[in-house]
Amino acid sequence: MNAPRPRRAPDLVVDGTGLLCVTLLLRLRDRIAHAPAGTVVHIVATDPAAPLDLPAWCHMVGHTYLGPVSGGGPPVYAVRLTADALPTRPGAPWHPAPPGLTPPPDAARG
Repeated sequence: MNAPRPRRAPDLVVDGTGLLCVTLLLRLRDRIAHAPAGTVVHIVATDPAAPLDLPAWCHMVGHTYLGPVSGGGPPVYAVRLTADALPTRPGAPWHPAPPGLTPPPDAARG
């Protein structure tokens, strides 16, 4: 398990307070759609499954999971975006998109 890292200013924050991980991942995917590689994202995630789901999702799509971020308050996890991350299906962040399909940036909105 990763030890919490000292809090540093992220490039982007995604607030998933109160969301289950599937909904959180849809929101995350929407928010990072146009962010450049190297962007550090802090994800606020209160779902108890987040410490398992976020690193697994990052591994599946190719982003770098940096681990939990210390600082008190709700749980926060850090991710660094990569240029070659794989897209996922609209509405299904656990399933890779078929070749040639790139979900629109607003696919998670409803």
